[in-house]
Amino acid sequence: MRRSRSSDSPRSRGSDTPRSRGFDTPRSRSFNTPSPAETALRYLLLLLVLLLVVGPFLWQLSTSLKGPTEDVWSATPHFLPDHPTVDNYLKVADTIPVWTYAANSLVVAAIAIFGNVVGCTLAGYALAKLRFRGVRLVFGLLLATLVLPGEATVVSQYVTVRSLGLADTLTGVALPGALSMLNVLLMRTAFAAVPPELEQAALVDGANVRQRLWHIGLPNVRGMLSVIVIFTFIGAWDDFLWPLIVLNDPQKYTLTVGLQYLNGTFSANPRLIAAGTMIAFLPIVVVFAVCQRFFFKGVEEGAVKG
Repeated sequence: MRRSRSSDSPRSRGSDTPRSRGFDTPRSRSFNTPSPAETALRYLLLLLVLLLVVGPFLWQLSTSLKGPTEDVWSATPHFLPDHPTVDNYLKVADTIPVWTYAANSLVVAAIAIFGNVVGCTLAGYALAKLRFRGVRLVFGLLLATLVLPGEATVVSQYVTVRSLGLADTLTGVALPGALSMLNVLLMRTAFAAVPPELEQAALVDGANVRQRLWHIGLPNVRGMLSVIVIFTFIGAWDDFLWPLIVLNDPQKYTLTVGLQYLNGTFSANPRLIAAGTMIAFLPIVVVFAVCQRFFFKGVEEGAVKG
């Protein structure tokens, strides 16, 4: 009996500890803590992705700042220009009415953003918080429209815009993108994530639908609204096929369509093409810089104030 007790003592069980079986103790390293090799591999992959994403824009910027005496077709081109100059940007403005094209693109983007922010907010709130007959049918039809590619409906869109008398107008360019079904789905998901207790408390206090939307819904979906603003602006600003189909007057061209004059007339001078590309890229950076704090914080900032 004494031997059996001694065999069960802590000392006799010391050889069967987690450390002896090859497991690390909680003091050494937990399962969620990456090893130094894993951390180095993660940073290496992030650096590779950064080079793949940001590298082409930096190269275009470098090309746009190179002077006419620098050879951009050499086998080993220099990344940094030897004699930086902004003459290429001035030549772009002298060659095509780039500022007119940029203003046209801003008008199209503003109409598209306004339509998506207002329309998708109202539709998303109605689908998420209001109860009416046929809500599931409407939601199913919205999901069904996401299956169709844009190229399948471009002919019907043009016929509709032409029948409305909006052909060769900036309004006709912005109208199809003024309400995106994907943005409606995103807003519905954002409104559905708002705690229903807030809606019920406001309803007890006598708040109507408009007041609940303005004071409870919108403060909680500012992050999703910024996502919609950024993606809508990028889609309207970079769109090329639809403005090319609708517009006939060169003075009404958007920036993406107007920059093709540089590619066709000055195909042997990539400096002007790179300068025009950077002119088209800078507004996207500005919009993202303005909305980025809401973009990253998302719905965590949402609250009912006052």
